[in-house]
Amino acid sequence: MAGRRSGSALVALVVLLVALAGCGGRSAADSATADVQRLLDRRAEAVVDRDARAYERTGAGTVFANLREVPVAAWSYRVTAVRRTGDTATADAELSYRVAGYDEAPVTTGRTLRMSRDADGRWSVVTDRPAKKSAQQLWDQGAVHLVRGRRSLVLGVGQSGQSLRDFADLADRAVPAVSDAWGTDWNRRVVLLVPKSLEGMAGLLGSPASSYRGIAAVTTGETGPRTRSPADRIIVNPDAFALLGGLGEQVVVTHETTHVATRARTTAATPLWLSEGYADWVGYRAVGRTPVEAAPELSRAVAEDRVPTALPDDEDFGFTGDANRLARSYESGWTACRMISDRWGEARLGAFYRAVGEHRERAGAVEEAMREVLGTTPDTFTREWRAYLREQLG
Repeated sequence: MAGRRSGSALVALVVLLVALAGCGGRSAADSATADVQRLLDRRAEAVVDRDARAYERTGAGTVFANLREVPVAAWSYRVTAVRRTGDTATADAELSYRVAGYDEAPVTTGRTLRMSRDADGRWSVVTDRPAKKSAQQLWDQGAVHLVRGRRSLVLGVGQSGQSLRDFADLADRAVPAVSDAWGTDWNRRVVLLVPKSLEGMAGLLGSPASSYRGIAAVTTGETGPRTRSPADRIIVNPDAFALLGGLGEQVVVTHETTHVATRARTTAATPLWLSEGYADWVGYRAVGRTPVEAAPELSRAVAEDRVPTALPDDEDFGFTGDANRLARSYESGWTACRMISDRWGEARLGAFYRAVGEHRERAGAVEEAMREVLGTTPDTFTREWRAYLREQLG
């Protein structure tokens, strides 16, 4: 009996020690996470309040200085993991922020923060960088400078004030041009990001620079219906943009602004030939370019009796493919939208775009929209489009 009591006592003691150790371990981890979250809450508050001293008390970093000109409406971190080793730690966090006057919904991105703890047990930030699979933010590339337009906000790094003003002027002309074609059921405001170089653009998109060489600009944002507008950004490739003339610059910015306007009506059902073709149609709508001038690659194909047999697939719009093929894909989408405008009218073109986007899935979306809005079928439409190419480009 004594032996059995001794064994029971030993087991109970071991269980108690394990439980205490386990609770202590969890409490330490939970405490570190909670401490880091509180620190980042103070850091975020300092950014919004533009309180340099409060920011400095949370640790190092260039975020505050680089954001000095940016009108930040909201800024918050949500700590998702803390990996601690003694008095150092690495924290994973989700950063959400909004630009005042332009973002109704936040930009959300992953950040990785290195932390250190002093002798008094206080944590501070050592570095704040993009998470491994997250894109850079503009302030990661240097001090952000700002120019306001009537309907635009241009944020740049390594660009002159005049250059940023020129972009604002382009955007201010693009917004009413897009509204005239699409309507006014969108925010009618755009944010342009102008990094120093192609490499800077690639960093903002989280992709290799080779993916965007020769691409003058792209628009980011979430497609599909939203109760609040997504935080769209037009991101400029200054290297490619510098090769455009004044007309080309305006067409590009108007094209990208169209993507911002149509974002909520663009869904998984919308093929790229329609979304890109419509954006090009708006871009070229009032500039007086002839079809041959606006579609040189497709004109060359028609002249060589290589008329496309079908509208391009989404894969044909990949930036890493053949440049001539990419150009023909954009020109094909543009000519298809131009044909709808010519034969059914501009209002029907907009209605067709919206009708396709009403579907949740790609299958049947274009077919139904063509039948209900245009009174035709894809096969008939394709035949008429091929004849239209010969007529306009031949």
